[in-house]
Amino acid sequence: MAKFNVPVTQETRRGRLTSPVMSVPVPGARTYEGAVATARDPKSELFLLGTTNFVSEGTFYEGKKERDARYTALVRQVAVQDPEWLAFFAHWLRVSGNMRSAPVVLAAEAVAARLASGSHGWSRKLVDAVLQRPDEPGEFLAYWESRWGTEFPMSVKRGVADAVTRMYTERAYTKYDSSTKGWRFSDVLTISHARPKASWQAALFEHIVNDRYGRAESIAEGLQLLRQRKELLALPVSDRRAVLATPDRLRVAGFTWEALSGWLQGPMDAQAWEAIIPSMNVMALIRNLRNFDQAEISDEVAQLVIAKITDQAEVVKSRTFPMRWLSAYNHVPSDRWKHALSIGASHTLSNVPKLGGRTLIMVDVSSSMDNTFSKDGTLQRWDAAAVFGIALGKANAPNATVSAFSSQQTYYGDPRGARTKTFELRKGANVLNELARWKSEGYFMGGGTETAMALRQLYDSHDRVVILTDEQASQAGYAEVGDALPAHVPLYTWNLAGYEYGHASSGTGNRHTFGGLTDAAFSTIAQLESMQAGRWPWEGSLS
Repeated sequence: MAKFNVPVTQETRRGRLTSPVMSVPVPGARTYEGAVATARDPKSELFLLGTTNFVSEGTFYEGKKERDARYTALVRQVAVQDPEWLAFFAHWLRVSGNMRSAPVVLAAEAVAARLASGSHGWSRKLVDAVLQRPDEPGEFLAYWESRWGTEFPMSVKRGVADAVTRMYTERAYTKYDSSTKGWRFSDVLTISHARPKASWQAALFEHIVNDRYGRAESIAEGLQLLRQRKELLALPVSDRRAVLATPDRLRVAGFTWEALSGWLQGPMDAQAWEAIIPSMNVMALIRNLRNFDQAEISDEVAQLVIAKITDQAEVVKSRTFPMRWLSAYNHVPSDRWKHALSIGASHTLSNVPKLGGRTLIMVDVSSSMDNTFSKDGTLQRWDAAAVFGIALGKANAPNATVSAFSSQQTYYGDPRGARTKTFELRKGANVLNELARWKSEGYFMGGGTETAMALRQLYDSHDRVVILTDEQASQAGYAEVGDALPAHVPLYTWNLAGYEYGHASSGTGNRHTFGGLTDAAFSTIAQLESMQAGRWPWEGSLS
């Protein structure tokens, strides 16, 4: 009789599936609200924390010092154990995960940990991997100095030099170098000894250092942008507004809208905006829609704005979160831009999959999800949860159920069961319009996090369940949240906070967790349901 070569059912195959965020047993683990919880292995915990960590920002349950300490401890542990994994994660976190501060901290702490442990290799590549915008080499060096002083290891200098050679251009210099920064481009060049890749860059490096110390008597012939810029800066203020009639001069000189505003020393009226709008990127455009309306730009130029912010390639290149579009949508004073913002937002949600069968989508609207992502931000975690939940629901309508959940409250504030409210998706309505209705009709309910009770209440023979949450469930009589669902039904948790403990097991069978503030994680669902083991979302090399 065969022991191994026997028929394998679909259910058996599903039970063998794994996904990268893996649980590990920790006896007595509890969520912050007291429910039975599960821990994750260091890589999984670091992944979930890194994709939601804005650094030096506290959350509802976790202070900023505690959160930052947990992050750096995880980075330092993984840096020694598996530097290759960490290098790929760091690059993905900055480029595809769209995070800025977290990757910089990761690279610095990882290099320090490897040096302290006597480990060799990967440090230079880690530094270069996370520096993806021209002001970030200075940001990295400033963080290093704040932690360990100005004795920079050779691997740090070389990693920064690699990034500098890759990114420093005339346009980058004029846009990002500023006297308001502690680390100027000239300081970065002096420390890193970056080697120029071409004659024009050699001339640029020399000019940057000489200009900082007042030694730049002339600008080399090959630096046309800087030469054009110098001519414009030398114009008397009374002659500057005339340049608006020839906007190509502004473009060739690398003027941003901020630079133009300061240079004019006068109002940014319609003529000024119309001169600079063709040079503005998607992020700058959606930040200034209110200003365009106040200046009363022409319909012709408004169409240029709309064309760019609805262009999928431009939106993808901008690497903006869906929540950035939501913020713009909430703050524009007129309907002129609403439809275009909805289209642009849809481009940031292009990875939302169409799934077979019926899907239950649960959006955590408990009080802890009211917490903002950063102290200066206006968007809460439940904004993100609702955006992604509605987007997934619309992609799978009419076979998707989208529901908000929290807990009932007594007059004394004690929870007494789940509170749920199912959202009716309207055919043809865009995601941002639907979110506005979600808010106006009271789906952001507050209260506790009765996840297991809500799951029992809402589940109705669906083929899968997706929960968007911070995972801090209340105690509800179950060993864990996953036990409130039949074992054969897949449960996908999307973690939007990155706390240490989660509400359900993950990584095997039908229980999986993923995280982040982009829609990329949704691809894991389709991958797992096509009976392929889930992988980390990065592939290829760092070269």
